[in-house]
Amino acid sequence: MARDVPDCFPREIRTRLRQALPDIAPLFATSERNFRAGRLPSEGLDRRRRAATGAETKSAMTSAPHLLHVFSSFEVGGSQIRFCQLVNALGDRYRHSVIALDGRTDARGRLRPGAPVEIISFDHHKTGSLRDLRRFRRTLATLRPNLLLTYNWGAIEWGLVNIIRPICPHIAVVDGFGPEEVAASLPRRSFIRWFVYGRARSLVVPSRVLERVARDTWRIPARIVRYIPNGVDVARFHQPPDPALLAQLDLTGAEPVIGTIAGLRREKNVGRLVDAFARIVQQGRAARLVVIGDGPLRHDLEAQTHRLGLAGRVIFTGALTGPERLLGAFSIYAISSDTEQMPISLVEAMATGLPVASVDVGDVADMVASENGRFIQGRDAENLAQSLAALLDNPTERARIGAANRAAATARFTERNMVEVYDRLFASAMTGRP
Repeated sequence: MARDVPDCFPREIRTRLRQALPDIAPLFATSERNFRAGRLPSEGLDRRRRAATGAETKSAMTSAPHLLHVFSSFEVGGSQIRFCQLVNALGDRYRHSVIALDGRTDARGRLRPGAPVEIISFDHHKTGSLRDLRRFRRTLATLRPNLLLTYNWGAIEWGLVNIIRPICPHIAVVDGFGPEEVAASLPRRSFIRWFVYGRARSLVVPSRVLERVARDTWRIPARIVRYIPNGVDVARFHQPPDPALLAQLDLTGAEPVIGTIAGLRREKNVGRLVDAFARIVQQGRAARLVVIGDGPLRHDLEAQTHRLGLAGRVIFTGALTGPERLLGAFSIYAISSDTEQMPISLVEAMATGLPVASVDVGDVADMVASENGRFIQGRDAENLAQSLAALLDNPTERARIGAANRAAATARFTERNMVEVYDRLFASAMTGRP
């Protein structure tokens, strides 16, 4: 059985996987060769899984269906914000349990009072051992939800332990990559995604870029991959900024404001935006930069602004509940990330009626109105500075592009459409019907 468990797992894990989960070992016997040959996951297994989970789910749906959501972290981010949107909009149609593997639950503050959500204490640091898999399986078997939803790479093991004798249907939701996969997907991870996501009921992606990656790189069958764009309540973001908040941040002057919403993590590369901002200030333009968000790099970024002589011109607000209270004060919305797919914050900025200057990443160029397209370019600070400078120099153009972006958000990215599609997806996954 030397080749029954693929080489993507460390030797100790391969040995213990055979011992602890013997039913999974036969599935691995040909999976790695099939993946390399471009073949699909087992249809026979898929049929057996559908029949089993459909029967179990039908008998269990006597009350509000129970959805288990597994996140690597429930801190504020794109996946977590969308989850809160869905819960708030769907009311009592489902009851939800949330597991955050790192114990962080900052995003719970975005849930409406009385939302049918249980946060399960599960402070867990992965050891890379089979003890993790056993614990995940036991927890899943104890909770016995009607539907399992896993979010991104950090929760993929929960889909793995549900493959043999599945406890419930599985929907995988993937919003993007970490910094280690900015250049390309890691081969080891591509294989594991193929093995796990290829046997899920659906793999949901919010961007066309990810849709192509899922089909062409991870080789997930097209029938499983579902493109569902993020949406926002467009009306909520069409309002003036909060005067008290503007006064608190000293933003009551007439200078144009460049703003962004980003977790202060390496892959968001806010340092690139600070560099671009420094270039336009050095060229003599009067402007302010506001960064909404927090994270481990905040101290480094604040030090960078001081080093560049930007103290007083750059404001770090920290985490901010209700970004619509400030977005209306922005003149331009900026994105400087190394990796993005379909940023919810971009849709919020479009709904506010802002023009966008961004590096060319993910679906950003396809999301904005055609009038905005020429300001989405390159991947460095110089390109971003050029786009910011051009928009700063032409207020009339800013207003025209902002109006076009708001129209695009209203037509393509509404929260109502997103909620309806997810609702149908949950129902079809639990019943086994398309």
